Amino acid sequence: MTVPSTKPQVVLREKTRLMSASEIERTLVRLAHEIVEKNNGVERLGFVGIKRRGVPLARRLADLVNKIEKTTVAVGTLDINLYRDDLSTTGPKPVVNKMDIGFDVTDKNIILVDDVLYTGRTIRAALDALFDHGRPGRVQLLVLIDRGHRELPIEAAFIGRHVQTTENEIIEVKLQEIDPSEQVLLVEKVSA
Repeated sequence: MTVPSTKPQVVLREKTRLMSASEIERTLVRLAHEIVEKNNGVERLGFVGIKRRGVPLARRLADLVNKIEKTTVAVGTLDINLYRDDLSTTGPKPVVNKMDIGFDVTDKNIILVDDVLYTGRTIRAALDALFDHGRPGRVQLLVLIDRGHRELPIEAAFIGRHVQTTENEIIEVKLQEIDPSEQVLLVEKVSA
C-alpha cells in the first residue's frame, strides 16, 4: 500500500518579464563599456563564465569588448556543479569540479560572470575553483541580475539590474544558447 505524499507540490508561476532579448543586449553593451572604462582598457583582461548561463554571457561580453577595443580578450569556463540555494534543494553546498578554464589566469584581471547573484554561495565556490587554477591579479564579479538576500559578504562590481525579490520569488534567466527563448523572468513559488 502506498501512502500519498503530504508534502505540498510547489509550482512556479510567472509574475512578470523583467528583461526582453533587446533589453538583455543593451544591458550587455553598457556593461562591456563599463568594463573597458573601469579597467583602463583590456590589457591582461580575461572573462570566466560560471556554468551554465554565465558562460554565454561571458562570451557575449568578450565579443562586445573585442569590438570596442579591436582586440581579442580571453574567455574561459568555470565548471561548478551547483546545488544552488535559489534553484535546488538537493544540497546546501556547491560542488566544484576540477577542469581547465581555457587560459592561464595568473596575473590576469578576471571578470567572473554569472547570471544571478543571490546568497553569494555560488560565487564563493567559484572563487575557490578559480584560485585552484592560478592567482589572478584582480577578480571582479559581473552579474546580469542582483536579487539581494546575501548570506556571504559578496558584492558585484558590474551589475546589469538590481531586482529586489522575496524568498518565494525566483529569477529565471533564459538565453538563446541554452533555452528556447531569450528573456529574464520573475517567477513565484506557489503551492498546488
